[in-house]
Amino acid sequence: MEIVDIIGSQCRQPSGAVSRLDLCRVQSWGLAMERPSPEAPEQETEVIWLLPDLGLRLLRHRPRRRHSRPGPTVFTAARIESDAHSWTATDLLLGLEIGDDGPARIARAEQFAAAVESGALLQREADFALQTIHRTLGEITAHRDVRQWLAHRGIFDPW
Repeated sequence: MEIVDIIGSQCRQPSGAVSRLDLCRVQSWGLAMERPSPEAPEQETEVIWLLPDLGLRLLRHRPRRRHSRPGPTVFTAARIESDAHSWTATDLLLGLEIGDDGPARIARAEQFAAAVESGALLQREADFALQTIHRTLGEITAHRDVRQWLAHRGIFDPW
């Protein structure tokens, strides 16, 4: 579970670590965040969007070098809740990874299956994650591009 303090512009990770956010902005479609990636020498920042109406967390790494290609977009099914001061995103362990020039692929299926089998992930959460990722895969395939899919969803902010 990731907890974002929107007033203090910081994010508490499941490990307990707290990271400062360079950007933390509530949008009509959800929450946009950006934080530094000091532990990854080739990556400058992580761009994260929480889309509560869709049950998705989007993540992309922005490279340090200007002419390098950004990493793939990673969509993760998530249960997202918010109030006036904070946002909470519970990772449901199933996702999609989509590069700029390649097909989408299912991500973290082994972790998801293990969590379902062990009971760590409730059946209703597992069903929600499967439905969310299946729907998103179909929509992105139809639009052929993450930016076009976002525009179809009424999100025109640059990704």
